[in-house]
Amino acid sequence: MGLPTTSRPGRRLSTLLITVLLLGITESMIGPYLVLFGAERLRLSALEIGVFVSLTAVSGMAASVWLARRYDRRPGRWPAVLAASLAGTGYLLLLVRPSYPLLLVIGVVFLGAGSAVFPQLFALARSHADGTKAGAGRDTPVLRSAWSLAWAIGPLAGGALLAGPGYSGVLAATACGFCLVVVAVLRLDARRPVTARPAETSRGLPLSSRAVALPLAGFTLFHVAMFSGAVVLPLYVTEVLDGSPGSVGWMFSVCAVAEIPAALALLLVPDRWRPRVILIGMGLMVVYLALVAAFTGIVALVLVHVARGVAIAVVGALGIGYMQDLLPTAPGRATTLFANSATAGSLVSGIAAGGLSHALGYRAALLVCAALSVVAWLLFLLAQRRVRVEPDESVTEPVAPR
Repeated sequence: MGLPTTSRPGRRLSTLLITVLLLGITESMIGPYLVLFGAERLRLSALEIGVFVSLTAVSGMAASVWLARRYDRRPGRWPAVLAASLAGTGYLLLLVRPSYPLLLVIGVVFLGAGSAVFPQLFALARSHADGTKAGAGRDTPVLRSAWSLAWAIGPLAGGALLAGPGYSGVLAATACGFCLVVVAVLRLDARRPVTARPAETSRGLPLSSRAVALPLAGFTLFHVAMFSGAVVLPLYVTEVLDGSPGSVGWMFSVCAVAEIPAALALLLVPDRWRPRVILIGMGLMVVYLALVAAFTGIVALVLVHVARGVAIAVVGALGIGYMQDLLPTAPGRATTLFANSATAGSLVSGIAAGGLSHALGYRAALLVCAALSVVAWLLFLLAQRRVRVEPDESVTEPVAPR
């Protein structure tokens, strides 16, 4: 497409690292403020904002699945380029302050596509990882650490822009960010990855397999618990413990900072231990939620968020690789399945957290989130037993993930 592309493995990883960092900063720069834009600039009601956010998320899941199928049939850069281009265009369109029906169209057609960029980048990382599973195992934690770093930077950048040029500045910067993501993706090697094959010839497990469905259900419940806990926490701290909003900010900041070294430390974990480490990560989420419900001191609550950061880093980095190993020749769909488990968890979390808090109280809601994490842990443990005994339909040996 007229741009020089990287070819050596080290340069490909560097380009992917920059691309993931750009994407993370771009998404986190607008994420905390998009709802405020709808309320303050477009004068939307809470119901209208909820419908907009939900429809955008659902369309993002659908776009991710569709582009993942296209990627697995013909691996390349174009799905990521298309998704990022649509998202950038959508944020530019928001500058005209559209009417509500047009806003919904923009959300469904343009903004939702932005959700597909993340799984596409990790699918590209899998396909270009030196042609080996070991290469993929090294790349994913590094890229996940860049994602965590980006989410520590982006909200601050968005806040600075909001204090200066306002929402117009945030929206324009977000559109420019997606433009830079497109440029970075175009810098990747355009050659067909040697490890990718059409999905029809896949020697991995079928999508209908319980060895795929069980961990996917576990990851989804993990994200429901994680996001629901994040919704309940600020209310619990400010209304029950009489803490300040600033203390809540410190808690999430500590969590984001803890994710970075935790993700990099995963580079030292041998392949055969990775499913066990995922179980440890899910277990840490159980411990975190239980301790948050038990502690009453703000300092203790801030410190315990280190466990939350480690849990998110472990499941976020190793979970992607785990799904990719179950579907080794369908990296697009494998990564999208994991990414959509997080999106689904986010969608459910608002209703779940609100309903539980109203019916049981904030502390009990946190304990229910801990119980959901236990169920997620059990589902993933059961998946390990299934993957050892469930043979691939196309081969005589079982497929064991990393």
